[in-house]
Amino acid sequence: MKKKKEKAENSERWLLTYSDLITLLMVFFVVLYSASNINQKKYEKLANSMSSAFTGGTGIGESGVGQGLENSSDEGELKPLVQSEEEKLQGIEGQVDEMINNLGLEDSVSTTIEERGLVISFNDSIFFDSAKADIKENMKAKLVALSGILNKIDNYVRVEGHTDNLPISNELYSSNWQLSSTRASNVVEFLIEHGSISPNRLSAVGYGEYRPVSDNNTEEGRAKNRRVDILILNNKYDNIENSN
Repeated sequence: MKKKKEKAENSERWLLTYSDLITLLMVFFVVLYSASNINQKKYEKLANSMSSAFTGGTGIGESGVGQGLENSSDEGELKPLVQSEEEKLQGIEGQVDEMINNLGLEDSVSTTIEERGLVISFNDSIFFDSAKADIKENMKAKLVALSGILNKIDNYVRVEGHTDNLPISNELYSSNWQLSSTRASNVVEFLIEHGSISPNRLSAVGYGEYRPVSDNNTEEGRAKNRRVDILILNNKYDNIENSN
């Protein structure tokens, strides 16, 4: 019997492999070309973010601020995912200012960002009757509203009592030190009991007449000095609060 002829080996199979290789190379060079056109700053932020994701760090760049990425419709620089402390305090100030306006307290409450943090300053007359430390009933709901904002952050909060320089001496308080300290303590206790703020975030201090913001020689100046300040501390001072 005649042997069947063996099928000729397909000598063109290498063309398929070659074609696949050429396609992959083309895709690779397209990606390289696209990457070369990325904005340099976007690339640096992307690199920092990727580094943070793989190393478990915070992606800290040269500025010392965490650099992440978030979706944005802007075509400019990518926005950081992690806010700086200054930006956070500015955001809280905006919420407090809105609350002040909604409650009609513009003439009695003011906000200021200082190096130590955000100061919410209340004229003492809206909190207390003259020479007394009991919080007025109509202010309690407003303090609860403020607590809602304070509970959104984890910063330490210090309540500071201040008086003018006119001496006080009655059956309750023998000095401005006592009056200012008691007022601050009463506000702190209210924030804990009715505002549900954690006690370990709060502190109370009375400064009496010794940290004025205006001239005590005029009635207008003394009125400004009689105040209760609620200070949201900048978190760079956390180590000081933790040591106490």
